[in-house]
Formats: sequence, structure tokens, C-alpha cells
Amino acid sequence: MVADSWNNDDFYTPVSTDTLAGVAAYFHLSAARLAQFNGMSIADPLTPGKQLRLIPPPDPTPGAMGKATYDANGIPIEYVVAEKDTTGGLEYRFGLTLQQLAEANRVDHVYEQGNVYYLQPGRHMWLQKNPVDSRSGRGTSVNNSFGQTIYYTTVDGDSFDSLGYKFRCATDQLLRWNTTLTADRPIPAGTKVRLIPSEVTVEGAQGSFTADADGIPLTYTTAPGDTERQIAFRFGVPEIADLEGANRPLTGTDRVWYTFADLPSGELNPGQTISLNLTKPIHK
Repeated sequence: MVADSWNNDDFYTPVSTDTLAGVAAYFHLSAARLAQFNGMSIADPLTPGKQLRLIPPPDPTPGAMGKATYDANGIPIEYVVAEKDTTGGLEYRFGLTLQQLAEANRVDHVYEQGNVYYLQPGRHMWLQKNPVDSRSGRGTSVNNSFGQTIYYTTVDGDSFDSLGYKFRCATDQLLRWNTTLTADRPIPAGTKVRLIPSEVTVEGAQGSFTADADGIPLTYTTAPGDTERQIAFRFGVPEIADLEGANRPLTGTDRVWYTFADLPSGELNPGQTISLNLTKPIHK
């Protein structure tokens, strides 16, 4: 068998006792689909030693019409998104789950449109992850009140790749948020790595904030042009609804007490101090 970086089996070499139906059932495929992948009919016998494809041939398919790059073993490595691509199309063509696509691209989710990472024509997507040291990912984490890890203390074996896959942070993000790190040098064990922008302002979240002794953000004072989504991103708040949960009004039916300069875009009025911590909410 030839497996990809996720241990998904992409190719299988049959032996003399194998049948098409038996191989298909073992790999949770229909016999018709397995035959289609290999240009066969269901009635054709298998040739022992002749490799079988367990994913579609390297050709465009509906919902995944873009160009893909494959390694010497035929494993799909990289993909360029085409018009009208769908997440289902990518899952089918490359034998991957949405969770695997998200991890390979160091994002929380892969969407068909909008939000964190979406299928925009021309976008390059990684389909595999690089090997990481088995010792990695065992360091100490500091989480905020929303359960998001905002600091991680490294152990031997940790790398930009291992942190990126575990915490869904691209290397360039880790470098921006941790100015003592450099891309061409290993991350020393015992390094406290920031996993959210926090002290680094981002577009749409340019204001000031307070934090507790552990560095967990507590409050934020809005600046002109700030939006709920970017504030949530800067401080490791998973969803806008979580930010709203820390800022419920005491009376009335509004979902939050803070006010908006533009409600459709989520842009807030400047000068408001809002809570970034569910355990220390601000209610007005």
C-alpha cells in the first residue's frame, strides 16, 4: 500500500487471492468506484502486482477542476483552486477530509466561501503535511476563557510545522507574533510562543487591551474601524458569539451592550471598553 501523510491509503498492490469486490470492501469503496478509478469494468480480474488506485485519477473532476501537483508516488501535494470548486469536490478527488485540508493549510476550517479560509479561484492549497518529530506538541499550554490556546511552551522536537499543524498558525504568523523567533533556526525547548496576535495590532483591531498576570487578555478598548471579527481574531476568541457572550446587556433584548458604527460590517464605535474574558464579563 502507498499512504499519504494522513495515513490515507491511495494505492494498493493486489495479490493472487484478491478480487475487485474484496479490495473495494476492505477500503470502504464501491466496486463500481474502484473500477472507475482504474479504468476497469467490475467483471475484470485483478492482475497481481499491478497497482490499484484508491483515489480518482489525476484529472479534474466536478467540484475540483483545478491543477494539482503530485509526488513521485502519485500522492497529491498541492492544488490551485478553480472556479466553482467545492469542498466536496476536493474531498472526493484527493481522498481527504475537510479536517485534513484545514490542518494542511493551518486554518481552523475550510469553507466554500467566506470566513477563515475559502475556495477562492487561484488560491494555492496544501493537500499534505510535512513530517514532524514525534516528541512535539507535549509542552505546556495557557488557554483563555474560551478554551483557545494563546501561549505554548515548547519541548524538544517542536518546530514551526508541528506548531502550525497543532494550533493552525502559519509560520509567517508565528514570526510576526514572536519577534525573537527566526525562520531559519530551530525553536529552542522552553520557549514561550504566542499563538495569537495579541500585542501585534491587526487591521480592524487597532485598539489597546489589558491582560492578567498570565498574559490572558481581559479587556479591549475599541479604535476607529474596529470590527467584531478582527477583535475576535486578534485575541483568540473562536467565534463572534463568544465575544458577545462576554458582553451581554443586563436588560433588554439586544445581544450585546456595546454599540456599532456600522452593524452589517460589525464595525464598532470607538472608545468602548469591552470584555475579552467569559469569566470576567462586562454587562451594562
